[in-house]
Amino acid sequence: MTFFAVRHLTMAFGGLKAADAVSFEITKGEIYAIIGPNGAGKTTVFNCINGIYPPTEGSIIFKDRNIRGLSPDRVAKAGIARTFQNIELFSNMNTMENIMLGRHLFMKTGLFRGGLMWGKKSFAGKEEIENRRRVEEIIDLLELQTYRNKFVGALPYGIQKKIELGRALAAEPELLLLDEPCAGMNAEEKQDVVFWIKDIQDMLGITILLIEHDMHMVMDISDRILALNFGRPIAEGSPAEVSAHPEVLAAYLGTEEAGDAPASAGAGRRPA
Repeated sequence: MTFFAVRHLTMAFGGLKAADAVSFEITKGEIYAIIGPNGAGKTTVFNCINGIYPPTEGSIIFKDRNIRGLSPDRVAKAGIARTFQNIELFSNMNTMENIMLGRHLFMKTGLFRGGLMWGKKSFAGKEEIENRRRVEEIIDLLELQTYRNKFVGALPYGIQKKIELGRALAAEPELLLLDEPCAGMNAEEKQDVVFWIKDIQDMLGITILLIEHDMHMVMDISDRILALNFGRPIAEGSPAEVSAHPEVLAAYLGTEEAGDAPASAGAGRRPA
């Protein structure tokens, strides 16, 4: 079975091809990264996968099913969730409420049943309790207990990024798309993100597709990497192979940084 594959994906805006014949395949359980300079087409690929953009050409295969053209809610129901480069939280809602939004796929209570919610034993009450229990598990996993009842608009940027990650996990995805999870973070916060990603892979068995500009983080955490430039693939392979590829060095890393590309061994492991 093909777990996930993008084949000849093209997204054209008028005469501009933001993604041009992009193809790659992800094996269940791995961490796969897409890198490239600004404007390379990385987020365009994500937007095509989760249904924000309808691709001009190509196919998107998830568990042997072509999901190209599905709306974002149907993509989420199929088992794909994502975070965004720019935080998309509701600032006047607290952490619990924001993460609970990721559970809407599993809620069957409509307006009528919700209006007849009489105590914990009602259908709506039982459903609310079960979904809150699942959210509490995510809060514990991401160590957000302190922020459970705080409005997210007043929380530090790094905490908000974790809350957005928690909301995506609440949808119980099989494939998680992370769009620049380390953007705007300091070194300590980035290291924490590496730990969370590895925990999500190891403990929850979720396959991860990520976009990230921090090359040390990408080289340390990824199983395989795809490099894009001007919307087209220029290299694919292991971190060592991609970091040494001449076109990647020229387009993204720059020759002066080439020797520093691979992160130090063990940098992504949680300290004992």
